[in-house]
Amino acid sequence: LQKQLSGGAATVHELGQMASAIAIIDDKRQLIAAETGLYVRDVATGKLTLHTPVEADNPVTRSNDSRVHPCGALWMGTMGKGEEKGAGSIYWFFKGELRRLFSDITVSNSICFTEDGAIAYYTDTSTGLLMRVACDPATGLPAGEPKLFVDHRSAKGYIDGSVLDRDGILWNAVWGGSVIEAYGPDGKLVRTVAMPVTQPSCPAFVGAKADRLAVTSAWSGKDEKQRLLDLQGGMTFLLDIPVNGRFEPRVLIA
Repeated sequence: LQKQLSGGAATVHELGQMASAIAIIDDKRQLIAAETGLYVRDVATGKLTLHTPVEADNPVTRSNDSRVHPCGALWMGTMGKGEEKGAGSIYWFFKGELRRLFSDITVSNSICFTEDGAIAYYTDTSTGLLMRVACDPATGLPAGEPKLFVDHRSAKGYIDGSVLDRDGILWNAVWGGSVIEAYGPDGKLVRTVAMPVTQPSCPAFVGAKADRLAVTSAWSGKDEKQRLLDLQGGMTFLLDIPVNGRFEPRVLIA
């Protein structure tokens, strides 16, 4: 689904499999993280071409949270379709090369990077722990051992998708918590924004200057009665708060 937030007509292209993330290659192509790997998508036609298989022989897993490092490398997370414990991983993909960075991941999420590419953030949502790890800015590869950034285990909800702004503020959607939480570079909570849904899933910087925050949400896992109590679940929201955001870099596939 592709739609201009300004009110343009929606364009729908069927993918034929589960997909979770999209990155820009150039003006004519996108890279999609999907159930069986990384696919190049023709923007004009919607045609998908398999570029790099990722766990294509594993029917249990699918892609999940992914994001492009400032150098052009992609970090791609996988998870079990039924949230099977430890079934997923987080991969690094750069110029055609694929490496597994972290394994034993149940629900990969919150992948984002500082603007200089020196720090990466990620989580296994099932742990309640948001991690940070030093990175090589030139390659996007980890340059040390992961360290704890935020311990969310005693708070309401679960760490889901995140983005990092130019000021080093990490904006996180709290699944089941009905809020967006903002953390400073020291890991301290600096702001909480209430959401009209129970399952906000991922924020994104939008607008001509990347100074607005859009947030997706979901209603998965809810029965009919629960959905009636969460009527806006599954919608995308534009928050009326100023942010010092930045646009995603382009991914380098070759």
